Amino acid sequence: MRNVWWLILGASLVGSQAGSQEAVDLIAHNGKIFTADNTMSIRRAMAIRDGRIVAVGGEDIVSRYRAPRVIDLRGRLVIPGFDDTHIHIRGNPKGYVDMQGVRSIAEFQARLRAKAAKLGAGDWITGWGWSEDELVEKRKPVRGDLDAATPRNPAVIQRAGGHSAVTNSLALKMAGVTRETPDPPTGMIEKDASGEPNGIFRENWEIVARLIPAANDAELSQSLKENLQALFAYGITSIIEAMTPPEDYPRWQELYTRLSDSLPRAAVQIHLPVGFGEGEKASAFLRSLKLRSGQGNEHLRVGALKLFVDGGYTGPAAWTLEHYRDQPDYYGKARLGETDLYTVLKTAHELGWQVAMHAIGDAAIKMAVDQLARVLDERPRVDHRDYLNHFTVMPPRATMEKMATHGILIAQQPNFTYTIEGRYVAYLVGQRLQTNNPLRTPLSHGIFMALGSDIMPIGPLLGIYSAVTRRGMSGAVYGGEERLTVPEAIEGYTRNGAYLTFEERIKGTLEAGKLADFVVLSEDLIEMDPERIFSDAKVDLTVLGGKVVYDRNQRGGGN
Repeated sequence: MRNVWWLILGASLVGSQAGSQEAVDLIAHNGKIFTADNTMSIRRAMAIRDGRIVAVGGEDIVSRYRAPRVIDLRGRLVIPGFDDTHIHIRGNPKGYVDMQGVRSIAEFQARLRAKAAKLGAGDWITGWGWSEDELVEKRKPVRGDLDAATPRNPAVIQRAGGHSAVTNSLALKMAGVTRETPDPPTGMIEKDASGEPNGIFRENWEIVARLIPAANDAELSQSLKENLQALFAYGITSIIEAMTPPEDYPRWQELYTRLSDSLPRAAVQIHLPVGFGEGEKASAFLRSLKLRSGQGNEHLRVGALKLFVDGGYTGPAAWTLEHYRDQPDYYGKARLGETDLYTVLKTAHELGWQVAMHAIGDAAIKMAVDQLARVLDERPRVDHRDYLNHFTVMPPRATMEKMATHGILIAQQPNFTYTIEGRYVAYLVGQRLQTNNPLRTPLSHGIFMALGSDIMPIGPLLGIYSAVTRRGMSGAVYGGEERLTVPEAIEGYTRNGAYLTFEERIKGTLEAGKLADFVVLSEDLIEMDPERIFSDAKVDLTVLGGKVVYDRNQRGGGN
């Protein structure tokens, strides 16, 4: 009888203890939780309910809360979910070929042949992702290379970065492009030694692209969903999609209406094309749009208005104050004039838009900042959070001081120092080369900066590695004084991205009340040798709104 009494008493104590615990959906504990809060504090455990963090603190959370699922972190590093502040994600048509990772012209051709074999003669082949710096031949593929693989299918394949494309002879013929065809506005048609087009277009290939038939909406929506969900393997829980035409935004709305809980959170920049002399026309179109920055919810929202001020170094057409290396007459190209930019910026601010400007060369950065500062001086606007996409070539000190004074921010891509090393070495010299994609100097001037990838390639761990080592693909270090610390780089890829989209109150840090978006890493980025970050660190788990959306062990994948 006595033994029965003790069993009853023990059961009642256990029941009483469970009853005193607060119910939540998920507990993660026994980890190193880098909160990215104001003090960069490290905690041990988190409790999550209804997609938000209820509590973050020590191991006592395990006794204070009960949950149907408990994750033992086994000492691993937890950080907020990565926020890629400049990425291009879209749906792919059936003729699309992924050229990322191609290492030779032969491999490039093999992928084209494989796609052509699946299509009918005459169907268009499109694609993206090659880089001459990654090909063993160390040259661009040209029309003859494509002709050998796709003689019966017109083809347009964009370089990684999207600032140039190569076409085959059939596409050129269909577009009527000959040696007499003038360069398109803001672009260039490359010629071979005989004066014939070699198939390469810099910055503008609309003369060919306009012939590509529109893809099926259902097809595009399905691949858009797949491409978005693939980001979870990289630990990415939020993105800024950096270039969407206004007519394509409804596709995003439809997709997120159905599947918002299983897709990364997205702020979509709305691209407004503006050419020389088109400022008034673009402004009139802008006034007709129903969209405005900030519309939406925690899953999908309208981001900034996207404007191009110049091209890129993968064209190359970045607009610079000094001529390109060994090209004394070439400074790249502006995409629009001062008056046009001022007109559009003024209209955008009157309508309440946040603005994000593509500006890579220092001449483009200077003009963008000058015209934006002019608008802000004429029409002061509290907390506008306008920013520059990129900021590759360090502009004059006065320009950076003007940015700090007017609160002009930067969405920077530290991985460019690694991936586009070959282009910088070819076109820049001296300090302009060493300080490509600067990090420390803008911060020292008081300029706010968030980090992203521009899909070159996708992968925040490469971005963090590049930010803290400043190494190119060759292993060379560029401007070591521009390095960030690992905590700063993590902050740039998490907390700071939320600030760019006015969402710092709901995400970006691991604090009570915020969205439970976080990543569990295989290695402690803060303590490990920074040189090993890209090669050794992996994303083990990605959690969105308190739900595991990627598990490396279950999927057998990596990042």
